[in-house]
Amino acid sequence: MEVDLSVVNGDAGSDAGVEHGARLVAFVEAVMQGDDAAIERERRELLAVLPAESFVDAAATIGAFNIVDRVADATGIALDEMLEAMSSDFRGKLKLERFASAANTRQAK
Repeated sequence: MEVDLSVVNGDAGSDAGVEHGARLVAFVEAVMQGDDAAIERERRELLAVLPAESFVDAAATIGAFNIVDRVADATGIALDEMLEAMSSDFRGKLKLERFASAANTRQAK
């Protein structure tokens, strides 16, 4: 599957190659911003196009990524060499260096 990661940075207005991708990104943005009205609106919009089971999977994925990232940042866990190598291409596409937690990622040598 070909996925356009630029949508995560607000660079694209499409589904990015993922079914209902724009709706999913809008839901993630609402959750991460903590805007209750936007969360409710995006929840309704997403449930209109996804089965309830898929919506639960999406919400659980947001929660899992959010908590794992916070635990790693709080404890100072650095990205291990193998994961760094495997993810370097898409970390660049996602512009992850703009986040303070990028300091926990080893720099490629």
